[in-house]
Amino acid sequence: MFSPERSDIPEQPLVQTLLEPLLNDFQHWFSESTTLLTSPGANCVAVEQRQELIEQIKTAQQEVATARTLLLTTDGQAGVETSIVMGWHQLVLQCWQVARQIRQAS
Repeated sequence: MFSPERSDIPEQPLVQTLLEPLLNDFQHWFSESTTLLTSPGANCVAVEQRQELIEQIKTAQQEVATARTLLLTTDGQAGVETSIVMGWHQLVLQCWQVARQIRQAS
């Protein structure tokens, strides 16, 4: 006979289970990218390009922080529109491309 295990720990909503690690990843890569873009090795990238990318990252970091706050204050019931997540993903890809450019120049 099958007896499911009982747990007094409530399950996290699926949105929170998926979104929380994703938000952590975005914050990690945005932070790493900002560190790299402000390092002396980033001088191979045009100043304007670096400044623009850093500003985009700062905006995205604020958006991710807001999404995290909403997720936590609603007990995992709030989500993020796919178009916004895709925008963050595109920004991470752009950061990776610039990081590769910086590393190749080093």
